[in-house]
Amino acid sequence: MPFNKDIKEQKQTGTAMTILQIAALLIVLAGTFGVVNYFFLRLPQSIGILVVALLASLALMGLDRMLPNLGIANNVRGLVGDVNFSKTLLDGMLGLLLFAGALHVKLGDLRKQARVVALMATMGVALSTVVAGVGFSWITGFPIMVALVFGALISPTDPVAVLGVLRDANLRKSLETKIAGESLFNDGVGYVAFLILVGLAFPADNSHGAGWSEALRLFLQEVVGGAVLGGVLGWLTFQVMKRIDDYALEVLLSLGLAFGGYELAVGLHMSGPIMAVVAGLFIGDVGMKHGMSQQTREYLDAFWKLIDEILNAILFLMIGIEVLAVAFTMDALVAGVLSIGLSLVARLVAVSIPVLMLKPFREFSRGIIPIMTWGGLKGGISVALALSLPDSEYKPMILAATYVVVLFSIIMQGLTIAPLATRLGREPELM
Repeated sequence: MPFNKDIKEQKQTGTAMTILQIAALLIVLAGTFGVVNYFFLRLPQSIGILVVALLASLALMGLDRMLPNLGIANNVRGLVGDVNFSKTLLDGMLGLLLFAGALHVKLGDLRKQARVVALMATMGVALSTVVAGVGFSWITGFPIMVALVFGALISPTDPVAVLGVLRDANLRKSLETKIAGESLFNDGVGYVAFLILVGLAFPADNSHGAGWSEALRLFLQEVVGGAVLGGVLGWLTFQVMKRIDDYALEVLLSLGLAFGGYELAVGLHMSGPIMAVVAGLFIGDVGMKHGMSQQTREYLDAFWKLIDEILNAILFLMIGIEVLAVAFTMDALVAGVLSIGLSLVARLVAVSIPVLMLKPFREFSRGIIPIMTWGGLKGGISVALALSLPDSEYKPMILAATYVVVLFSIIMQGLTIAPLATRLGREPELM
């Protein structure tokens, strides 16, 4: 019978887990580690789950060294491999997380900070990529084009990490909008820059080709196409929403927009992240104001906040356990530690130059450069991009260095950005 045949095939494949089993495991672990953090560490939930997951992973690695015959670490590494961090984040969770984040950023607030956000999300990413790439080439001796790939994947601030920390930071509204808006858009721009540079650095492993004209075409198709698609899909969804009054159906439509729109953008070779951000901004502002009843607004807001919290917890758990999949050598650790300083310098350049360019035309609140530099957290997207690199002699060191930078950024910067912002930003709010 077909049913028996399926069982035999599953047995023959060994211990490979199904998608449902992987999801169940991640949810159980996220909840368990969240409880441990709640009772013992008392850190912000996402960061606490990451720290507990990291400590558990390190403990498993230590136990494996003490009792190598048990093969514990190898079995857990197999489970981590089944999860496929890069594919799970880039093709699954990212659209929902970006849509949820953009949903709570108001277009009116973002419009006031449009020039700052636009410059930091474009020129800032480019400057940071060059600074980090050149520095990484000097640190490691890698070819400059390969090192620029590292610069591209480490330059964007991770909107998931940034928005997760901002919830607890209690920043001034203008500053929060700058950081959140920039992180939402520079993620999409950085992802496209990464694809272009991978095509140039590893032409044999990339289907987009390696020419600069092709790179420009890809950039326009991904960025502009993603923004247009997000606007069109957001507008169409809004047109449907304002003609119905059923909160459950409207929440379902928003979920379909985030999920389906992201996958459609990927299928059309447009930027899924930018599509999700634009669609989320449209529904969160225009849609909520003019297309929903008060009851629908409350349900939609509560639903996406819950989705955001749950997926954040799972993502930070995955970052913590991904240490089991990273090959750390002494050279890689040294490169990772040096890359922490390098990424901060690159971030400082990415923030300072746009702010200094705009200072003659507008006022900025005190401490904006140090706050936005320290608040530019790296996160799971950088790790996912590093994991997606073609196999080469350069990949292990790039992955290890990326992981070290991300851990430092989330734990150290994430825990200290709120006190820093409080200390530096005491005067009345400015634009």
